[in-house]
Amino acid sequence: MLFFRLCTTLLLAAAYLLTSSVVSTERAVTCDDRFNVQRLSCDYGVISVQSALYGRADRETCSEGRPQQQLENTECSQRGTVDVLKMRCDGMKVCEINTNLVHTSDPCFGTYKYLETNYTCFPAIHTVACEQSLAQLYCDAGQVILVYGAHYGRLDRTTCSYKRPDSQTENVYCSNPSPKVAQSCNGKNSCTVTASNSVFGDPCVGTYKYLEVSFVCEYPVITTL
Repeated sequence: MLFFRLCTTLLLAAAYLLTSSVVSTERAVTCDDRFNVQRLSCDYGVISVQSALYGRADRETCSEGRPQQQLENTECSQRGTVDVLKMRCDGMKVCEINTNLVHTSDPCFGTYKYLETNYTCFPAIHTVACEQSLAQLYCDAGQVILVYGAHYGRLDRTTCSYKRPDSQTENVYCSNPSPKVAQSCNGKNSCTVTASNSVFGDPCVGTYKYLEVSFVCEYPVITTL
């Protein structure tokens, strides 16, 4: 039993070294005008938001054409910004955020602000299931599922759009992060989830939706008594 636990530990360490070597760090900055959209994307893996600032931390960022008095306050930040970004973007391959979503109040009146997000592209399996179809999650023998993120809704006009009228794909600001996939699938070797309103609710009536799931396969840690 001790030997098996040691092998499991070594496998976990090797998996960590393998994944950590391919993780990339990205930075996105969007000047605030209430119409700008910040776009986070990963060519490989899925988004993992590390930090996010709405406000101002220096005098250089988004300073072009701005008077000095709008740049002086470099200790300006909106509380809860990182929570908003993580809720909407973690586990996605592409995520677009309108600055209106974080501009719920003014943390420093008279200061010109920006949204700065630092994120990594976390190695994970990414799957999409169109509305009324099945999302099937599988791991190799001996491994179990760990769901990293799940969203039900629509964030673009192309995913799951085949033979759908424009009226059903035009709302691209429809997203409902859900813990239900994790609750159903974590710790299992395989799992099937139906992408439907009856399971996840309807975040945008009349829009044809899809379920996006990101997960990793892990070896369970075996402990001895």
